[in-house]
Amino acid sequence: MSRHLGKLMVAVVLTVGMIGTYWVTETRAQPRPIRPAAFAEPAAPRGPEGDALRMIHEGRQTFRYDTFGDEAFWGETLKLQRAIGGQKLGGVGPGLSPKAALGVGLKVDMEALPPDLVQKIRANQVDLDDPATTLVLLQMDAVVGVRAFTHDGIIKAVGITCALCHSTVDDAFAPGIGRRLDGWPNRDLNVGKIISLAPELKPLTDRLGVTEAELKKVLLSWGPGKYDAEVIHDGKALRPDGKSAATLLPAAFGLSGINLHTYTGWGSVTHWNAYVAVTQMHGKGTFFDPRMKDEKKFPLAAKNGDWNIRNEPDLVTSKLPALHFYQLSLVAPRPPAGSFDTAAAARGQVVFNGKADCKRCHVPPLFSEPGWPMHTADEIGIDDFQAKRSPDGRYRTTPLAGLFAHSKGGFYHDGRFATLKDVVEHYNGHFKLKLSDAEIKDLVEYLKSL
Repeated sequence: MSRHLGKLMVAVVLTVGMIGTYWVTETRAQPRPIRPAAFAEPAAPRGPEGDALRMIHEGRQTFRYDTFGDEAFWGETLKLQRAIGGQKLGGVGPGLSPKAALGVGLKVDMEALPPDLVQKIRANQVDLDDPATTLVLLQMDAVVGVRAFTHDGIIKAVGITCALCHSTVDDAFAPGIGRRLDGWPNRDLNVGKIISLAPELKPLTDRLGVTEAELKKVLLSWGPGKYDAEVIHDGKALRPDGKSAATLLPAAFGLSGINLHTYTGWGSVTHWNAYVAVTQMHGKGTFFDPRMKDEKKFPLAAKNGDWNIRNEPDLVTSKLPALHFYQLSLVAPRPPAGSFDTAAAARGQVVFNGKADCKRCHVPPLFSEPGWPMHTADEIGIDDFQAKRSPDGRYRTTPLAGLFAHSKGGFYHDGRFATLKDVVEHYNGHFKLKLSDAEIKDLVEYLKSL
């Protein structure tokens, strides 16, 4: 396949050059425009409906493509693009091939690829073992959640967007390559492994007070679909049982009407957007939460001023309203036909609302509690380690709609329950429900139908 690569690269460059949107030659590194004019949305109607559509469109652009200036951290500081491009971008290794990129859970948006390139991939005329192909995909904005910043056709930095962790693809073309599914957590994404590839990790080791070897051990312990947002604030990389403190990437769909976001209810959706954009993505914005000034609970956050971050210019705050609006428009997906037993699910609904009384907390149709949906660890029968890493020390009642879309990796915040049956059996014992085996099976089928 490699003999076709040279011709392919020439063809792609020529195609991209004619379109005039992919290569940028300003005096500083820039990404290409978020979307060429051909992808522009149709004119919206006037009035509230038009305002809503414009907000959704603007929020979708932010969710998918806005780095909030975080390329200064991931690209210029950690120099992650060198790990991706290898020697071509000043690195010392071979770089990251498309197969390797898919192997760490990165996804490819097939709709961002020119039709001729799609045909070449179908005909096995693209070398998916060559890191140079990855660079071409990056310059086309085809790698979901990762953006390339170029100068004279050379990638100078990379940045990340919300879509990196909270979008996947439908695998319509091949595993890992397809149409975007915004709001679906990418449970294949090995965030820790990707970060560990960065050539310059000193900013992280200095903050945490560890060696590079110790840092990489922690990062690699997370595994696919998990991330530890709090470790840079409290320094707790492990749970008391010695297992990784990382939690599963949550879904970003089905949040309309839900009061608090995240497993431990740090705040609203828009609070978490600001928190992630500024403290986790390292975008240039404003974030304020004086609860994080607690030197006992959040020693690293208090020391580094994470509770009160200000940047000029602020590239985050103005984006929060539309981003919030778009996320609230992402309804939970319906499970595929045939993925559950409809008769058993109907019986399970009766158990859910009756004998098991699941609806007491998972109130239909929200399947969470209207109001303040927070509970102590004792109430739900688990340890309080993750809850105590949050300001309120409690766990949120998780919405149940669309469970099938984030079942990979297990259930609960850390995936401790491998299956829905395990979850039901946990509550059956904790609340002494005395459910029969048949009732447990039916209840599981109902949960799968939501």
